[in-house]
Amino acid sequence: MRPDRVLNPIQRPALVLGLAALALHLWANGGYDYFRDELYFIACGNHLAWGYVDQPPLVPWIARLARILTGDSLLGLRLVPALAAAGLVSVTAEAARRLGGGLFARWLAGTAILAAPDFVIGGLLLSTDALQPIAWLAITLAIIEALERGRPGAWILAGGIAGLALLDKYMVAFYLLALLVGLVATPWRQALRRPAPWLGVALILLIPLPNLLWQYRHGWPFFQLAAVAAGGKNVAFGPLAYLGAEIRMLNPMTAPLWMAGLAWFARSNRRWIAIAWFVLMALMIGLHGKPYYPAGSYPILLAGGAVALEALLKPHWARGILLAAVAATGLVLLPLGLPILPVDRFVAYERALGIVPESGEARALGPLPPYYADMFGWRDMAAAVGTAFQALPPADRARAVFFAGNYGEAGAIDFYGAPWHLPPAISGHNNYFLWGPGGHDGSIVFRVGGTRETLLKSYGSVEAVGRIENSYAMPDETGLTLWLCRDRKRSLEADWPEVRHYD
Repeated sequence: MRPDRVLNPIQRPALVLGLAALALHLWANGGYDYFRDELYFIACGNHLAWGYVDQPPLVPWIARLARILTGDSLLGLRLVPALAAAGLVSVTAEAARRLGGGLFARWLAGTAILAAPDFVIGGLLLSTDALQPIAWLAITLAIIEALERGRPGAWILAGGIAGLALLDKYMVAFYLLALLVGLVATPWRQALRRPAPWLGVALILLIPLPNLLWQYRHGWPFFQLAAVAAGGKNVAFGPLAYLGAEIRMLNPMTAPLWMAGLAWFARSNRRWIAIAWFVLMALMIGLHGKPYYPAGSYPILLAGGAVALEALLKPHWARGILLAAVAATGLVLLPLGLPILPVDRFVAYERALGIVPESGEARALGPLPPYYADMFGWRDMAAAVGTAFQALPPADRARAVFFAGNYGEAGAIDFYGAPWHLPPAISGHNNYFLWGPGGHDGSIVFRVGGTRETLLKSYGSVEAVGRIENSYAMPDETGLTLWLCRDRKRSLEADWPEVRHYD
């Protein structure tokens, strides 16, 4: 290949678009503030283990490493998601090439990922969803390599990636099941008679084994949590409503692209990919999965759709219009995925677009979508607790504890604890329950929310000592009274089994 061709950026869409994605995230990922789950992952990272009630260990490990390397840097905490988002853009463009696409298909596939709000958000937050899309795409590409080029090592690669993905989030298990159904439903099932696929399956089981043993030793708490989600915490969507949510989160302009990919795969000898998508959608709808849960199944469809549309759209002007339309809508929707606008301007912008915040949970929403709203209010809470805590006599401060209603509140108090001189936090929510009451007897307890009458059932005295207000926070985390409770009628240790809630 000629040197000028190698260096020509037009010929390198995977590189150019990947670097653009990384630059965007490095520019914007430090905006707003810590997200609720990020505060929790930091707390989990301070209690390193092979498992946690609500997730495998990988993200808390990443949070711990990020804190060691970058301290309190929010951008540092979000560096791994930024790299994963950039990698997803690049690998999707490369996937289009591997599926037989030319230069236009590669540019279109990568641009579609950049233009999809859900994938942009995935690169913003340190979460268990940040690594899933690139892992799912890599698994699918490895299986294609194994099937079509007869490379046994690709099965082992797919199994290794899937095993690592299970250390990040269990959702990949549903995708693996869907892929298995797709393969069994097609002539490719003959490949499963060979040993290589089962070596890959062995890795899928072996790599997350320490985490599975942790879940077993703790009574499979994740299944208890999942039952709560399916039993009413998550919104129950019908098929059309779920499809509509998928279209919105991926940018409506990309819908023709991934739908074309779905049809293209369905008509080819790779129809196992299309079958897997339908199986996965049925599972998610039936189990009341949130719309973003199956997001990792779309990059391969976008790559396939780019190849299909490249074959259909021969005129350069038609290709240019399509690529420009996807890119333009991506720019319009970019503030929905990255905190690049001041929050008041974002609210006005969102309203101007006619967009109403959505959530996959049965939870009231304010002016912001939940992934932004849950970045607000935590400093206000910490400040109120700090003020009330410092007003106590030294003897009372030594016995005081903050009894949080959920891991977000507890994580915020723990995170801001040292610099703001806050009491330690405990909670019955998810993994905080396993960490216990920390030896606190309940003689001096700060609580947020609830009523004085309700709290007096458990405490000898209850007085209001502060108020948490932030109009941009989630509605259930603002407008709350901070209570100072004294003389718990039963010790926290005695009551601890009753305060547990996995949800």
